[in-house]
Amino acid sequence: MGGAPAVTGAAVRSLEEGIRAQGFGLGFDLVGITTLGTVSTAPHFDRWLDRGYAGEMHYLPKWADKRRDSRLPYEGVRSAIVVAMNYGGAEPSGPVARYARGDDYHDVLDAKLRELHAWIGTELGRAVRGRAYVDTGPLLERDLAQRAGLGWFGKNTNLLNPQLGSFFFLGALLIELDLVPDAPFESDRCGTCTRCIDACPTHAIVEPRVLDATRCISYLTIEAKGEIPKEFREAIGGLIYGCDICQDVCPWNEKFSKSLEESAFALRRALGAGGDLKDARTLARELLAMSQSELSAAFKGSPMKRAKRRGLARNAAVALGNVGVADDLPALEAALSHDEPLVREHAAWALAQLRHRGSFTR
Repeated sequence: MGGAPAVTGAAVRSLEEGIRAQGFGLGFDLVGITTLGTVSTAPHFDRWLDRGYAGEMHYLPKWADKRRDSRLPYEGVRSAIVVAMNYGGAEPSGPVARYARGDDYHDVLDAKLRELHAWIGTELGRAVRGRAYVDTGPLLERDLAQRAGLGWFGKNTNLLNPQLGSFFFLGALLIELDLVPDAPFESDRCGTCTRCIDACPTHAIVEPRVLDATRCISYLTIEAKGEIPKEFREAIGGLIYGCDICQDVCPWNEKFSKSLEESAFALRRALGAGGDLKDARTLARELLAMSQSELSAAFKGSPMKRAKRRGLARNAAVALGNVGVADDLPALEAALSHDEPLVREHAAWALAQLRHRGSFTR
């Protein structure tokens, strides 16, 4: 809606202050505003795609033209309110990445952004055209966040904030109003540090701020639908869903990561109890034995459903092949009769690994 009226003067400042206060009240840890337009990082994204680093994520090349201009995904928008929400970087590491232990962040952030949108309409006394995005459209959210002053691009490709680290979700509310933007975050505070690059078990960070997703453990355990290449299986260790290693070793996270505050992201019962995440062996055995109905019930509303039953069982077999002991042999032997050929192949690999490592005869 190109002719949407602009909000100017003192009303802009008052509305911006209200937006921030409302955003913090909804539970967001960071709130920034930026003007929509040409996306400076789009050429880098295009080159990343050309290098084949997206792997099987075929949805990423779609709508490339809209990614180059953040005004295009939703007609008539002028500004973006960009938010970040902590998901508990100070919580202990484990076989499931921290972001996936509770409810799906897409749903949680989208609902809160819709509340913020509704509040703006009420505040102005009229309907305000806009749409919330949480990884749900052709937007380069990190670019918007940097432009809104929320942080800089770390060498592990995550957005880093000097008071929060990188364990947070990003979302954006695109809106028709002409709001005065915040200053972008211009500085790079990684310096000469290469901890994230050095720590990656599969060498997925091929150069600073360039990730070959096809080597990344998060990609291999979530996005990849077929076999996990054998060259990466041992490096995955006991990780079953996702990976936090490049964030765990970051000095900004070591110093500034926060405990979990949003109850929706709390550890679900299928993954542990009393805040204690199950160990890799226990969780892997359970996932290998789960039926589809059991998995659907245990992970309803969880981001872990993205890998589907076959993917989670595949990952579980690999984890047991890497960290299992003699007691885990029966679970892997039973998985040789799994109804998914993909799982049977990975279980056979895991058994060979386990028997070789332990010199078991069964």
